[in-house]
Order: sequence, then C-alpha cells, then structure tokens
Amino acid sequence: MTKNSARTLHLFIAFIVVVLDRWTKHMAAQRIALYAHIQIIPGFFRLTHTENTGAAFSLFADSPAPWKTAMLIGFSVVALIVVSILLWTDNHPHSVTGVGLSLIMGGALGNLWDRLTSGRVVDFLLFYVKRHQWPVFNLADSAIVLGAGLLVLEILFRKTHASDDGVAPDRRQD
Repeated sequence: MTKNSARTLHLFIAFIVVVLDRWTKHMAAQRIALYAHIQIIPGFFRLTHTENTGAAFSLFADSPAPWKTAMLIGFSVVALIVVSILLWTDNHPHSVTGVGLSLIMGGALGNLWDRLTSGRVVDFLLFYVKRHQWPVFNLADSAIVLGAGLLVLEILFRKTHASDDGVAPDRRQD
C-alpha cells in the first residue's frame, strides 16, 4: 500500500466515523425526547438522549465559565492538527497506528461539529448495572476510545523489525 492510498483509506475511515456519528446523533435527538430513554437490554443498556456541554464524561458541564465552549473547541482543533500531522508523516502506511489515528480524527470531528453548531454534544448510549452506570456517550466517543486503545496496543506489542531503520536490533544478553 502506498502512502497516498493509505492516506485515502485513513481519511475514508475518519469520514465514515463522522457520517455514522452524525446519523446516530440525529436519530437519537429526533426519536428520543431529551432525558427520556429506551430500554434495550434491561439491567444493562439503554438509549438515553442527553446533551453534554462539557468535555468527556461531562467534565466541566456544570461550569458557568464563558470560555468553556471556546476552550473545548480549541482543544479539539489542536488535537485534530496533531492527529493530522501524525497521519501525514506516518512512515508505515499499513499499520494499526494509522487506523487508530483515523478513528480518533473521525470522533474528534464528530464531536467538534456538535460543539460548533450548538455548543453541546448529543450523547445517547448508556451502559449500567443496577445503580452503577457509565457516563452517557456517543459513537464519536467510542471511535476515540477505540482509536486510543489501538494506539496503546500498537505501542505495547509492536515488534521491532530490522528493516524499519536499517539497523538490526541489539540482541545482547547482559
């Protein structure tokens, strides 16, 4: 796979994440009243329409600070620039890293879209067990977490190849 075809694939993955995120958020907002829910798996999973004005897991959601939304938008833009640079300069176009970064890019764009258009992010997926629940999230959040997980796995389990930098790995036993 050439660098250009890999870049096209990475942009396509990010595009698909944004399209699916926009569609699922639209469906949730249109079909589920704000703060209402639809039980999917009793005692474990339901669709719940909420709108998050804060960051991930509703951090800063209760803050009245006027700069909150601008800060979150700025952080998203910086993250997108960093991810874009990492994808553009990736020397191994066919890698888990590229897919992970593409998922992060798509998720960040999906949530940024919401913040720019309404100042809040639509969340609708709620997993819970009895009274314990995970914060409500959306498809963009899932893509970001999955992408970050792929990056962690790549870092933890990457095998050093002699052809990567032209130098054979040091195999001495001290």
